[in-house]
Amino acid sequence: MAPLVKALNADPDIESILCVTGQHREMLDQVLQLFDLKPDYDLNLMKQNQTISMITAGVINGLDDILNKEKPDMVLVHGDTTTTFATALAAFYHQNAVGHVEAGLRTYDKYSPYPEEINRVLTGHIADMHFAPTERNRQNLLREGINDNDIFLTGNTVIDALLDVTSKPYEFEDETLKALDFEGKRVICVTCHRRENLGENMEHIFGALRQIADEFEDVEIVYPVHLNPKVRDIANRILSGSDRVHLIEPLTYQPFSNLMAKSYLIVTDSGGIQEEAPALGKPVLVVRKETERPEAVEAGTVKLAGVEQKTIYEMTKQLLTDEGAYREMAHAANPYGDGHACERIVKALKERLL
Repeated sequence: MAPLVKALNADPDIESILCVTGQHREMLDQVLQLFDLKPDYDLNLMKQNQTISMITAGVINGLDDILNKEKPDMVLVHGDTTTTFATALAAFYHQNAVGHVEAGLRTYDKYSPYPEEINRVLTGHIADMHFAPTERNRQNLLREGINDNDIFLTGNTVIDALLDVTSKPYEFEDETLKALDFEGKRVICVTCHRRENLGENMEHIFGALRQIADEFEDVEIVYPVHLNPKVRDIANRILSGSDRVHLIEPLTYQPFSNLMAKSYLIVTDSGGIQEEAPALGKPVLVVRKETERPEAVEAGTVKLAGVEQKTIYEMTKQLLTDEGAYREMAHAANPYGDGHACERIVKALKERLL
């Protein structure tokens, strides 16, 4: 949402008011600082051991006075968090129009992801304007009876944010990353943490990566290891001891984005990275049995490598030895956007409201 806030602030025809709930305090403050954003309102809801019900009630109650005072023409929310749904509901109670950024994502399983699937479905049926990243998202909304005139195909603002961050000069603070030869070596960036991969699947994934590191002298593998002790145990057992495998601490958004930008390819079980890495021209191997982002597979920016060691090894090796295969993935068009989603959203808002 950060690049959209900046785009709204830059438009002389729009008065933009930024409210944060503080649902995830540490991550929020990092991003506010990175994008130089100062909230007009901060509900500061973060409490230890709070339930989803507590967050929902806190957002609705906290927004009451703000919405009464500001009387906005449009309340913009993003994605599928509890903050998103509760804000949309609060705006509805005040009869304020709602714009949903990153609209139309669906799994059609209300408990997967939980509670995000229901958050985004309910937000979608409150919203007056729907900013869909992809055509598939648009079709999902149409099937649910959303008026086509209220759906705007924009791309995903996450790509705008990524390209903004990686376009600026940056030097790593992490000593391992500082010492890496990104020009002379091919760096494979790895993320792996999903619960369904814990155990045997993760052993296969790391086993394949260890094979690659042992076989290719010009390859360096960088893995910011998730804090989960079970993940760390498997990673240390299989990947430690190699000069070409670097197990480092988790990275915040800015250094991780720049690591992806400097890497040769990405091996991940993450969802968001399947959208982000292709925008940087980086092939992505997804170490999962299935993906909720089929657009990326269809576009050729992502390949589903599964969780079998032999398959992951062979698919990684192909991208290291077959220049044509690598180039085909690296140059495929990213279905999630071109970095201009915010411009399209601002344009649609002005056409609707002014």
